Amino acid sequence: MKNFKMISGGVFASLILAPLAGEAADKVFVQTDAYRWQGDTIFQNEFKAWAENPYELRSTYKGRPGFFMPVEQTWKRKNDLSSYPRLQTDNMLHQAVYNLGLDEMVNAVEPDTTLRTGKEWAGVWTRDVSYSIILSMAALQPEASMISLMKKVNPEGQIIQDTGSGGAWPVSTDRMIWTVAAWEIYKVTGDKDWIKKVYPIVERSLAKDDQTIYSDNGLVKGETSFIDWREQSYPKWMQTVDISQSEAMSTNALYVAALRCASDMAELLGKKKEAVAYREQSDKMAMAMEKVFDIPGKDYWGMYTYGDDYKILNPRAETLGSAIAILYDVASPERARRMSEGQPVTPFGAPIFYPQISDMPSYHNNALWPFVAAYWGLAQAKEGNEAGVVESIGSIFRPAALFTTNKENLNLDNGDYFTELNSSNMLWCLSGNLAMTNRILFGINYEKEGLLIKPFVPEVFAGTRQLENYPYRGGRLDIEVEGYGAKVAQMYLDGKKIDPEKVIPASKLKGNHTIRVVMDNQPIPEMAINRQPNRKAPWTPIARLVTDPAGQQLLQWDPLEYIAEYIVMKDGKEYKRTRTTSLPLSEQGVWQVIGVSGEGIESFASAPQSNRQATDYKPQNLLTSPASAEVSYQPKSPVEGYRGEGFAEISQTSAPLEIEIEVAEPGEYALEYFYANGNGPVNTENKCAIRTLTVDGAKAGTIVMPTRGVANWNDWGVTNKVIVPLTSGKHIVGLEYRPEDSNMNLTMNHALVDRLRVVRH
Repeated sequence: MKNFKMISGGVFASLILAPLAGEAADKVFVQTDAYRWQGDTIFQNEFKAWAENPYELRSTYKGRPGFFMPVEQTWKRKNDLSSYPRLQTDNMLHQAVYNLGLDEMVNAVEPDTTLRTGKEWAGVWTRDVSYSIILSMAALQPEASMISLMKKVNPEGQIIQDTGSGGAWPVSTDRMIWTVAAWEIYKVTGDKDWIKKVYPIVERSLAKDDQTIYSDNGLVKGETSFIDWREQSYPKWMQTVDISQSEAMSTNALYVAALRCASDMAELLGKKKEAVAYREQSDKMAMAMEKVFDIPGKDYWGMYTYGDDYKILNPRAETLGSAIAILYDVASPERARRMSEGQPVTPFGAPIFYPQISDMPSYHNNALWPFVAAYWGLAQAKEGNEAGVVESIGSIFRPAALFTTNKENLNLDNGDYFTELNSSNMLWCLSGNLAMTNRILFGINYEKEGLLIKPFVPEVFAGTRQLENYPYRGGRLDIEVEGYGAKVAQMYLDGKKIDPEKVIPASKLKGNHTIRVVMDNQPIPEMAINRQPNRKAPWTPIARLVTDPAGQQLLQWDPLEYIAEYIVMKDGKEYKRTRTTSLPLSEQGVWQVIGVSGEGIESFASAPQSNRQATDYKPQNLLTSPASAEVSYQPKSPVEGYRGEGFAEISQTSAPLEIEIEVAEPGEYALEYFYANGNGPVNTENKCAIRTLTVDGAKAGTIVMPTRGVANWNDWGVTNKVIVPLTSGKHIVGLEYRPEDSNMNLTMNHALVDRLRVVRH
């Protein structure tokens, strides 16, 4: 029996990596405080799930009564799986869970040969299908993968950002994971014509992003990848425009990976200059990530930057971004190892992020998503973390067996499928299920020139297993892996010994072949897991600026329970620590408050409060009469809530909106607009309004005006700020529609503008 060391007070029972009684039925694969996988059965409290045979699972699990997305207690194979890989292993539960993944994969292929997102989610979504393709679908459904990706290209020949807060792009910006998926398809198929087809799409999409979503520090702005329900992962006070200016670790990690795939595509096509440029851009972004997302004293990177003029880092750990950073060499080797051992893991597995938000139900918050757990498992295998791999596999197999389907997500408090939304037959989760076997235990790694077979077999999975009829570049492979360990001792191709360290050229794998792998059966060097209870962070303070009877300006906030101290931030930097709930202010700045629990867990920062002086300017071409103070787009609605005599309406065909301003002193100034956009809901659709900001005719930045609710024209929000240097005197500030400002809707790019605000920075 081998026990793995634990960090920060282990709350799990030891992970058992050897048979308890020497019999397969008694062999414990995973045991935590939450569940146990023993033999062919999963045990959790009074519930259990087991394999009747390789094509049937049974479960006694009973979830939340009345939940509108329930599950069955039995799965039986529905589809003919004879054309897909066949797993042979002495653990029947493993076989059944694998076959469940294949069976639900067949369910997911629509009549038009696209990949359905989930039982409850029709259609193809860019990020969902891309992550699924990378995990498994490129190999198992290459045609459907190609067709699905091409469904996510708009008439301008660019990748579609189809979901996200505030009207999609540029609030949500993770569409470039499409590039990584497209390159994965090439590695599987070797189809150079495919690269000739997709590379121009990638090139155009990257060029558009270059003009709009980059920060001055070299990172891309926008929402966390796939965590696109803003209340579930951002402070409640944050508007979608604030999210558009934040920098998400996961989105930047995938962007580095996408740039490297674009470089590989360019190199394949003989475009050497472009290949070098994309590679250099990706390397610079990776270095910027280490600088921006580093948390002193922590092994993992922070989740995202946020705030107002001055960004602060959300110190939560975020699993998908960390996994991508490891898998695609975004993080340095030293940082990757630290992430592997330092990323928090709960009794049910790797959380979406950690710690959780106290006053928010489970979905992205307080949840494990099996596809994310799969990426984490792959990352742990790359780093050689045996215990991390075993627990990752267990965190995916447990819900698949107990729920008898590949569910979308689960609650980290109790492992239940009762969350805000939860589809069965979820594409990226079933893809993650299959990847644990194909890509870890059989070590199938696709390279552009062939296959690298590099299994990672924890000692608990020691034995002999076969994966027959596995597709690769038009042929079929029968792969056998014997033993355990992190290194291959011997490898045979069609009975002939080959070098296990080298890629098997694709030219040698045409047609049908057998590959036999013998592991070295040596103990895998021990690594740690940062096992943690599922902790919640304190509530977010509510702060305000007030003036006391003596005329003293104060920053004041409501007290929070169980708080050890408060951190007062000024202009994004720590200003003071205090146990009081107010602070006299003797200087100007942007102020925020963070609560710190007795365990040292930080809350979100409060909404920024600025006591800097501001000047408002109204546009000249106002809609002022009752008849004209109405939105021209349907549904027509009378508009209220604007300041002064009226507002301006802007569309793609409008003349530039210009306002004359005057500043007394030279220096840096923040420019922002008050606007309304009622063309769509806050959380979906694609009608974010975007404009180029000009100062005296020269481009100064991009103004983003996300949607704020359907027909909600009386809700006036504030755009992002653009910081510009100004000389003293008069200037013309303009809002202008340019080609780079086209949104995902393409036809509607429309908003109302009330006034411009100028603030000395």
